[in-house]
Amino acid sequence: MSATKEYDIAIVGGGLVGISLAYALGELKPAPKVVLIEAYDYASLPPPSFDSRTVALSFSSRQIFSALNLWPAIAEQACPISTIHISDRGHPGMTRLRAEEQNTEALGYVVENRILGQSLLKTLPEVNGLQVLAPAKVTAINTQQGPAKNQSKSATLSVEENGAKITLSAKLIIAADGTESFIRQSLGITQRHWDYHQSAVIANIALDTPHNNIAYERFTQSGPMALLPLVGFEQDEHRYGLVWTVPQQNTEHVMQLDDQAFAAELQKRFGRRIGKITRVGERASYPLGLNHISEHVQHRLAFIGNAAHTLHPVAGQGFNLGLRDVAAIVEVIKTAIENEQDIGELEVLNEYAKWRSKDHNTTMMFTDALVRVFSNNFTPFVIARNAGLVAMDLISPLRKRLTRHAMGYIGKASLLARGLGL
Repeated sequence: MSATKEYDIAIVGGGLVGISLAYALGELKPAPKVVLIEAYDYASLPPPSFDSRTVALSFSSRQIFSALNLWPAIAEQACPISTIHISDRGHPGMTRLRAEEQNTEALGYVVENRILGQSLLKTLPEVNGLQVLAPAKVTAINTQQGPAKNQSKSATLSVEENGAKITLSAKLIIAADGTESFIRQSLGITQRHWDYHQSAVIANIALDTPHNNIAYERFTQSGPMALLPLVGFEQDEHRYGLVWTVPQQNTEHVMQLDDQAFAAELQKRFGRRIGKITRVGERASYPLGLNHISEHVQHRLAFIGNAAHTLHPVAGQGFNLGLRDVAAIVEVIKTAIENEQDIGELEVLNEYAKWRSKDHNTTMMFTDALVRVFSNNFTPFVIARNAGLVAMDLISPLRKRLTRHAMGYIGKASLLARGLGL
């Protein structure tokens, strides 16, 4: 066993949220000494979050990336959303959220996960104070909790890298290791879980008409469907990213449809307003649920992203919520350093937990309510939700409030979310 390597901060998990955190920490002056630990090999087998799914970046996420000087590399492949069209299939209720009502160029931007991952990886070696261990696997954690007077000034991680065993110590460990977080499970921290008994079927599709930067959220009897406008690619000039929610028992049937039958089913659900579907890309599916961790912080430990919360994709807020975690915890760390506080002390980390609680709770409840209300065909629910959509379309303050939510502005906005540097 080699000597313990010491760091200020250890990030466990190098997916999209973990990498974004590494960039943000590198902007602090002076930059802390940071290690990023990722189980996958970036060069040959990227993390699962670098897949073919699309992510709808909220406007606040664009601001965060802009403040970190990352947006120019992402913008080339990011398609702006000028309008979000929300409707309930077979019913009159609908509303439109428009960027022009917020005096902004876009409500958000759509980019493929793999493109976003590639953009973030390009300049990762240039991040101040950062060391990357990938592929490497955390095998044990010790936050050395106990009576306050006996608590250590650092936590330790046991790591395997290329067959070698390494011990790392850090003032603060930040878990960004996903829904099945090893850190959470190792420490016996519980999480609340709701199974929606639904799956998301995802694919990229091409159409014969321009999408005009309109995103569609359409609620159907089997669950919500989203079409997210994408940048054109080679022969497919007009592209959408599809997220189709289906009951779990129907997933296999939908996945086994040939491309023509799959396109016909989509066309039937969306109608002709989107144009004719001309091609369907490779499909994938994954189960849907809602997860929320019972403790966001402990002594020398904090959770961010999917390690802390996993949402239904109906509102497109999963990654955006994680990115707002990044912006908040970095600002808390910045303040602690300026005040000469120990960044791993529970008193400091509680500020992060308190800050994020409103956004977490509001976003989770809103997302969960959308799924439950719009998946229920009980007549009073149908009448109420359609009345709500009509009211939203007619009453400007209600519509603007929902639009601000979609743009990622919930509760206290961080410096980065306001486009300001650290």
